[in-house]
Amino acid sequence: MNDPYLLHIFNPTKNVSPFDVNMAYEAAFNGVIPYSNVTLEEIHGLTQDTIFSRGPTGVKRTGIFIGGREFGLAMDMLQRARAAMVPPFEVSVFVDPSGAITTAAALMACIEAAIKKVSQGDLRGRKVHIFGGTGPVGVCAGILADSCGAEVYLASQRGQSVAQEVADEYNHRFDVNMHGTSSSSDAEIRNIVSDTDVIVGSAKAGVRVVTQSQLEQAKNLLVAADVNAVPPAGIEGVGVHDMGKPLEFTPGKALGIGALAIGNIKYKVHYRMFELMKGSEKPLYLDHVQAFESARELAGKKLHG
Repeated sequence: MNDPYLLHIFNPTKNVSPFDVNMAYEAAFNGVIPYSNVTLEEIHGLTQDTIFSRGPTGVKRTGIFIGGREFGLAMDMLQRARAAMVPPFEVSVFVDPSGAITTAAALMACIEAAIKKVSQGDLRGRKVHIFGGTGPVGVCAGILADSCGAEVYLASQRGQSVAQEVADEYNHRFDVNMHGTSSSSDAEIRNIVSDTDVIVGSAKAGVRVVTQSQLEQAKNLLVAADVNAVPPAGIEGVGVHDMGKPLEFTPGKALGIGALAIGNIKYKVHYRMFELMKGSEKPLYLDHVQAFESARELAGKKLHG
């Protein structure tokens, strides 16, 4: 086969995600080549080996995907890959560690669309509390929410100091203003829930972070969104298929958004990023910004027809 579509997956952990490999083949890449335990220092050399081995046509049919589990490291790898390009030998790069970027993009796009549905407003000025906020999905969701003008809090069961340390790191990196808070006790969670507009469950799979009893005090709540599809639900009362379904037990009848509804948008965003890589004449560097743009379009259609 002349000039096949090739995708090189640079992964800093032992195993490359089968999800990413499957998605690449779904997007009709002819070959998907995984690399494990890749260090930041190796990105430059691997990138240049990738770009210089193909001619003018072949280089346009080549892409790099950066995976792993750490959001910050993946973004650093993206910048190293970009710096290694030598025009006209350039390829597109898509970064999505643990699916965190496409998941966070889908999550925040669904929340934004739900707020518009329930209040005709947007995220500007809204309080957003992200439980499990120090993980890659929580951090990326927080950055996106801040970019929409929300007041963002990363909540951690490990306490306020841990959450603030993570918030400070990414505030500096992305010029945002997230806050750390503790969700280590029932009293702390009730205090959060009673005075917020949006709650997000992005903790580990199978971990409940907010109960129905706690939600019954959520007098200002507009949306509760949960990315956990493994029982028990991260946010009690939010069904995995819910897409803007009213939570009847909340004082203001907040809307619930479930993990599989978010996952449906995430899947489409992931696929679209690969399609953009293949269809572009110029190299693209795809991260949370481009993923969120696509997710907004998809979520708006889903919630508003």
